[in-house]
Amino acid sequence: MSQTRLATALDEGLLSLPEGGIALLRPAADWDAEGLTPADLTVVHGFRPDMDAWAARGCTVTRDMPECDLAIVVVPRSKSLARALVAQAAGSAARVLVDGQKTDGVDSLFKECRKRLGDLPSVTKGHGRLFWFDRTDAFADWAAPPPALGDHGFHTTAGVFSDGAVDKGSALLAEALPAKLPARMADFGAGWGYLSQAVLSRDGVTSLDLIEAEALSLDCARLNVTDPRASFLWADATLHKPKEPYGGIVMNPPFHTGRAGDPALGRVFIAAAAAALSPNGQLWMVANRHLPYETALRERFRTVDEIGGDRSFKLFHATRPLR
Repeated sequence: MSQTRLATALDEGLLSLPEGGIALLRPAADWDAEGLTPADLTVVHGFRPDMDAWAARGCTVTRDMPECDLAIVVVPRSKSLARALVAQAAGSAARVLVDGQKTDGVDSLFKECRKRLGDLPSVTKGHGRLFWFDRTDAFADWAAPPPALGDHGFHTTAGVFSDGAVDKGSALLAEALPAKLPARMADFGAGWGYLSQAVLSRDGVTSLDLIEAEALSLDCARLNVTDPRASFLWADATLHKPKEPYGGIVMNPPFHTGRAGDPALGRVFIAAAAAALSPNGQLWMVANRHLPYETALRERFRTVDEIGGDRSFKLFHATRPLR
């Protein structure tokens, strides 16, 4: 029996694939590509770990949407980004398939598309839906605008973390940073640069690496952080190995790999930070209060102190990483 919605549609003769020219938009690394040949796929993405995973399977990976016979949009959690991907696909592909889980909002997206196009074929299976339509300009107004300057004074765009307001945890950590910081600094998972701006406002800093896996976020960070001491690295912070150790690292690590929280991701960030620091290096970190990171920090650092927070967040200062 077919396991995916796409394979079901193919097996039942509801769809057929072109011989080539298939674009796959924003698939997670574990998205099931049953029925598709990696060599035929161009994966359009901006999240470095997922891009690397698809490249390892033999797919072409790019940030740029190609003209193609078929585009498959994998619905992300962000509603605004999902709309932008539909608009991008609808203007570049002869046929568009949209695949996603109910928990990621595929049903509401399906309803919105039906309002504009009328009845649409679909397959429901595995708590999700696949639907499709032919090339159209009906979604031109969904196209993502360029990064915009918000009331908080920073540029953000659809699909980035905390695009509408400054994250409260990051704000707490920014306020708690000391007046003087080590010379060589890094921001692991820098997002659109809020913590990085705070770091560069402190004394002693001569260089700062903004390490961010999401290209959309890094695009915004380049607009927000114009200090010549800043360098921008489009990379997975958990795999980052600097040429020279850092004296200090700040981070507000992500803890979602899907909709559910995954503390393991934060633990990997802690391990990567410890490995990237000098013997006397320091880490400043914020985390949601319910996440159990104390053990992971004490396994990687000689000294760990909780330096503040509130009901929702806790702040840590860890020093002297263990080798």
